Amino acid sequence: MTLLLELSGITKAYGGAPALSDLSLAVGAGEYLSILGPSGSGKSTMLRVVAGFETPDDGDVRLEGRSILSMPAHERGIGFVFQGFALFPHMTVFDNVAYGLRHRSRGPVADEAEIRRRVGEALELLGLTGLGGRAVSQISGGQKQRVALARTLVTDPKIVLLDEPLGALDANLRERMMIELKRIQAQLGGTFLHVTGNEQEALAMGHRTAVLDHGRIAEISPPQTLYNRPGSVRVARFLNCYNIFEGIVGDGAFRFAEAALPLPGDTASGAAAYCIRADKVTVAEETDPAAPGEAALPGRFIASEYSGARVTYLFDVAGSRPVEVEYHLSHRRPGSFDAGRRYALRWPAADALVFREGRR
Repeated sequence: MTLLLELSGITKAYGGAPALSDLSLAVGAGEYLSILGPSGSGKSTMLRVVAGFETPDDGDVRLEGRSILSMPAHERGIGFVFQGFALFPHMTVFDNVAYGLRHRSRGPVADEAEIRRRVGEALELLGLTGLGGRAVSQISGGQKQRVALARTLVTDPKIVLLDEPLGALDANLRERMMIELKRIQAQLGGTFLHVTGNEQEALAMGHRTAVLDHGRIAEISPPQTLYNRPGSVRVARFLNCYNIFEGIVGDGAFRFAEAALPLPGDTASGAAAYCIRADKVTVAEETDPAAPGEAALPGRFIASEYSGARVTYLFDVAGSRPVEVEYHLSHRRPGSFDAGRRYALRWPAADALVFREGRR
């Protein structure tokens, strides 16, 4: 993959508080890279540095091998899609999309026939054909998101930056727009850099997913690798799908409270975190013996949460936060558990991840 964008040692602070700390990142041409991070991790600041809206205190940004730090934002050839859409409310859909063609500082398009052609192509690509004459106030939230994206794509940017572009949409619309964004990126073959605080969105969207933690890239991997084998307990926490126990490795087991769990492999003794994904855990009767190679914990059933395609069950386990057990309804039948009753929570020991204290 040809390298398109490179950030090297980017540092940025506001009032002495660091937003980005020696951040480095490489993005390939034609790649859809998703960036996952909690609020305050530096996601939006990183995009604004790339776009030219912010100047870093240190480091460099190179596009196609050339530093662009001294180049103003409007000359970088970079598109930016804002979370709040940032559409002009007094303009029609057509004029919003055409704005960048008509008013850009370099090579504005004066030929109205050319503008109509290019805007028409962008509206068709985004499924907005026939809506060009409508006012922004007359279209839905999802359509506004598409107009914002069309306005960016019509100028043929070298890279598209998306700052939590689905954050203002409801859950159903967000899922549909995720599919649409991937379709559009694949059809155009363009380069998209998409930041989000939603772990499901980050894993679903990117060819690779990066995790941003306190202004640094904590890990960058294909989504399947990140989901199945996160490289640290901090990354596992960001993914929000792992049960995490704090304890000590010793005498060939992981120990916390009064529990002793078998280890998935050789792990040095000392303080550690033990992680098991919620969908790897099953529930059995407390008296049923564990199978060879299984880890087991007693837990008291608290409650369940139905989420359409899955059900999440919560169990109270001594010495731990409530443990989540996730049943995907296409894979196994939902369980029926009695509130307050004790059960055995089980999983293959080989599926667990154990991180020593130094890898947090």
